[in-house]
Order: sequence, then C-alpha cells, then structure tokens
Amino acid sequence: MESLQASELLKKGFEHSFITYPQEKPLKINEQKKALIIGVPKETHNQEMRVALSPSAVGVLVANGHQVVVEHNAGINAEFSDQDYSNKGAVIAYTQEEVYHRATILTKINPLESDELHLLQPNQVLFSAVHLGNVKPDYLKLLIQKNISAIGFEFLQANDGSFPIMRSMSEIAGITSIHIAAELLSRHTGGNGLLLGGITGIPPAVVTIIGAGTVGYHACKTAFALGATVKVIDDEIHQLQRLEEIMGTKIYTVISQQDYIEEAVISADVVIGATYKGGHRSPCVVTEDMVTKMRDGSVIVDVSIDQGGCVETSRITTHENPTFEKHGVIHYCVPNIASRVSRTASVAISNILSPILLKIGDSGGIQNLIGRDPSFKTGIYVYQRHITQRSLANMFNMDFMDIDLLYSANIYS
Repeated sequence: MESLQASELLKKGFEHSFITYPQEKPLKINEQKKALIIGVPKETHNQEMRVALSPSAVGVLVANGHQVVVEHNAGINAEFSDQDYSNKGAVIAYTQEEVYHRATILTKINPLESDELHLLQPNQVLFSAVHLGNVKPDYLKLLIQKNISAIGFEFLQANDGSFPIMRSMSEIAGITSIHIAAELLSRHTGGNGLLLGGITGIPPAVVTIIGAGTVGYHACKTAFALGATVKVIDDEIHQLQRLEEIMGTKIYTVISQQDYIEEAVISADVVIGATYKGGHRSPCVVTEDMVTKMRDGSVIVDVSIDQGGCVETSRITTHENPTFEKHGVIHYCVPNIASRVSRTASVAISNILSPILLKIGDSGGIQNLIGRDPSFKTGIYVYQRHITQRSLANMFNMDFMDIDLLYSANIYS
C-alpha cells in the first residue's frame, strides 16, 4: 500500500489533508471498465417517432469514455437535431449500415425490421422492445444464429420487481388513451357526439377500463379528472383496492368475471384495454359478442395491442390510419401510443437506458453485469445462442435455458 505524494494531493485540492490511499482498488476498477460503442439507429417501424437516447444522455455517456454513433436524423421526430447530438459528442453516421457495423451495443425502440436484422453483426448487444403480440420465431432464430445478446423492454425489471420502461410508457399511454378517446367520441370522427365529462344537467360519458395496472391507473385518473363516469375491471382484488387507495375516493370497481365484464363493456361509451402480464401476451377478455352489443359510435382504445390485445375484434393499426370500425364501434389499436408524444417518451426511455449502459461499461461488459445485477439479467431474452425467457420459448415451443446456468457455464468454462 502506497501513499499519494504531497504534490499530487495539492493538485487534488487536499492542501490541509494527509490521506493514505490503497492503490490496488482504483487500479482494479480501471482495469475492469470497458469503453462501449453505442449505436442509435433511426427508427423505421410503424411510424415510430421516438428515439432510444436523448442528446443529454449521449453527453453523459461520452463524458464517461464511451462512443455514441447516431444515425442522421435519428432524433428528428422527437425534436432532437443532429446538431443537438454532435454538440454532446456523438458521431453522426449518414447510413444505417455504418451504425450497425460500428456499434457493439445497439439501442432501439421497436424490434428490428427484416432488413435491419441482416445488418446485425455477430456478438452484438441489442436493447429494444420485443412486442410479444407480433414477435415471430424467425426473429428469435436469427438473433440466436448471430449470437446476439438481446434485452427486451417488456422483460427488464427494477430491483422492486417493476418494469421501469414499460411503466413509463404505460403512464404515457394511460393518460394519452383518454385524450384519444375524448377526440374519437366527437361526431366529426364518427363517434356518438358525447363530451367525455358532460356538462351541468347532462350526464358524462361512461369509461370502462380493463386492467388496474399502470395504464389503468393513469387512464382512470385522467378520465376521472375530466369528469367521466369510470368503471375499472381487474382480475386481482388487491389491484382494485390499491387503485381506490391511490385515487383517494370510492370508484366503481369490478372483479374480472365474464358477466361483470359484459355488463361494464355494453354500458360503456369508451372501453380502454389496459391488461398487462409481464413477459406474456395479454389475455383476451372482451369477446366479439360483447362488442356487437355496444352502442354505435362507442370507442375502444386497446392499449394492450402491442402485447396481442385484450379485445377480440382488435387488430394492429398505425398512426397514419389509427382507427377502424367494427360492429359500429370505433377501434383505436396503435401499438406505440407513446410515440404521439415522442419527445417526452424518448427522454423517459433514455433516462432508464443510459444508467444501464453506464453500468455495463463500468462492469467491463454484460457478462460481468449479469453476475452483479439481478435486475439487469431479468431483461435478457436471448443470450449465448439460447432463449432465456421461459414464456417466450413456450410461445413457439422453442428450447429454453436458464440464464444463470449459461452465466455459470461461461464463468467456469
């Protein structure tokens, strides 16, 4: 163990101190730290407006010794210019290919398109959503073939068991879903011409929310604030109790049973589909027969469509053509609702991704971080040429391998 020289202490501002430093510990940390090359491709899927990393996050990553390669105009739809990124130290790439070929870690919002999949380089790390309602086995097979380490937003958990990215996007989607429904109720969009909150002497619209999780809570809070009559359905009584406690008032809650669901759906002017099962497809709880009994001009906003949807008549739509009519009911089934407020959503995702990327670098790579951070490994769904999420493997009858076994085999091989 050696002491720092007095001149070195003076340089560090310790003029009146005498400190003995063990030199071995900082050397060990520096040896472990790894400089990352992080790629931010422009989103091309389903009119996606978000971007995975904000300029501010890029600045932090660059200041910590990492390189960030951002595709030209990757942030333009979130109101982030190339200049914003370059001012923070990013390298601007003018082709998609350059980003994929230079990066060791790729940060995306949506799953890769087929042409993007073929740009992947062996052994890269991929952060993105999975979209369990739309994922195909060929997608997973190609990730396995190229030995990609894939981290999915839908699987990534915090230490408290919550899903931070999904929670942030769900908060945005819950609030936005009510704004969308209020607009779709207006007559010029084909709705039944109701004002969501009503006025004096005229009753408000009835909003039925299926699911009392994060989306359901924020939809409930927003609809309640606008004056709507709100009904909430969930299959977990404690979720309904928690919702009432948070709301601070008695609200109409129903346990998720077929008769109760049917009554609440048929009587609704707006149905918000907000079911979510972490790492699984959403259960379909609203049947087509129920939809046929709803009033003409009523609205369904199926927020859970990116997990497969919870309404039998739902099918994926886009921001360009967001609605369709079935049995006289307007359906809104855009899977990336949060993209409507792309700047807010981008910053929210970036605030979660950037600390994880810093941890990867500080740990010397994802292999080391898997061993140190239980919350990080929850997000990995493909690793070492294996699917490591049992629910995903079961969906396609594919082989599953526990990530702890793979990690141990790597450590002791």
